[in-house]
Amino acid sequence: MVAGHLSELRAKWGWFVALGLLMVMAGAIALGNLVLSTVVSVLYIGVMMAVSGGAQVIHAFQVKTWGAFAFWLLDGLLFLAAGLVCIFVPMVAAEFLTLFLGVSLIIGGAFRLVAAFQLRPADGWGWIAFSAAIAVLLGIEIIAGWPVSGLWVLGLLLGIDLVFNGIAVLFLGFGLKK
Repeated sequence: MVAGHLSELRAKWGWFVALGLLMVMAGAIALGNLVLSTVVSVLYIGVMMAVSGGAQVIHAFQVKTWGAFAFWLLDGLLFLAAGLVCIFVPMVAAEFLTLFLGVSLIIGGAFRLVAAFQLRPADGWGWIAFSAAIAVLLGIEIIAGWPVSGLWVLGLLLGIDLVFNGIAVLFLGFGLKK
């Protein structure tokens, strides 16, 4: 089964190469203007949240006899409100999301560090500890620069993700060509 799909993918190797190049270019553009990339990211998140929240509010009224009407309605209204904040004041939302990201990195890194030391006799535990330390340091760096870091961190992460994902897809395409 896998061999059949692989031959299909090999026939389409050029599409992977094109997609990879497009993603690398999009990542380069994002890295070229971090503030704009941050705003666009927050606007995208805001639109998705507002649409989802609005749909959930409508859904609440469709199932109001079910008994959980208030929960569906409140959840939908919260999502809608958060989405509208992202749309109408994207820089404030970016600052909040960046602060949340920094705190999450520190807490997640601390948890991972504890897990690494619990794995200590196992091979590779040091890599877990290393990744935990990097997460904590990134979180500290983000928070130390906050609120200014809210202007560029999300755009930087988007750009880096696009570039690395694009390179991976590009190499996959070239690998499929062989």
